[in-house]
Amino acid sequence: MMNKLQKLPIYLFSVSSHPDAIHINSLSVSFFKPDIDFSDIDYLILTSKQAVKALEQYSKEQYIDKKALCISKATAAAYEDIGGEVLQIGKGYGDTLVDVIKSYPKETRWLYLRAETVASDFAKELRTQGYNIEESVVYKSECSAEILDAVVPCEAVLVFTSPSSVKCYLRKHSFQPSQKIIVIGKTTAKALPKSTECIISPQTTVESCIKIAKNLAI
Repeated sequence: MMNKLQKLPIYLFSVSSHPDAIHINSLSVSFFKPDIDFSDIDYLILTSKQAVKALEQYSKEQYIDKKALCISKATAAAYEDIGGEVLQIGKGYGDTLVDVIKSYPKETRWLYLRAETVASDFAKELRTQGYNIEESVVYKSECSAEILDAVVPCEAVLVFTSPSSVKCYLRKHSFQPSQKIIVIGKTTAKALPKSTECIISPQTTVESCIKIAKNLAI
């Protein structure tokens, strides 16, 4: 959707949509339901809204009393929406959860509900330091047909909200010099080809990215 002031269309490559952008769903998500004993943990670690959605496969009574360390405000809101309580909120990157977890005793039992492929190995790193973190793969993400087949004009503002959305886009497309690129954070920026110019959103939210994009599109 373009308002009258916009000269360039805004394309949002994300699982979430926004009314001020042309939404291209970047991922096809499949969920798993591994056997999990939630009673044997103290806190959950949630690094995406998909992890929250995966929880809904289980009986709410199994996990709803567990507070969650959430990677971002959006993930925290998703957990609260299903009735969960948030322990703390990170700064949008897996690596930023390290200091939070280190502020708790090493004996604290954490359960990291994760994707099959992740951008950060923070849990593995913390385990080598003696922290008690279990991992359970509850979903996997694959490139959607929508992003692979997308037709994007040479002059546009492109917004990417995850490293996987960048990688999926680049499987069938390349960036044009006239395109303006916005990424939701540093981890997503690292997925771009070297020397690619981009703007990193100061806040790891879709809303923040779109605000920047609207200014660039005028």
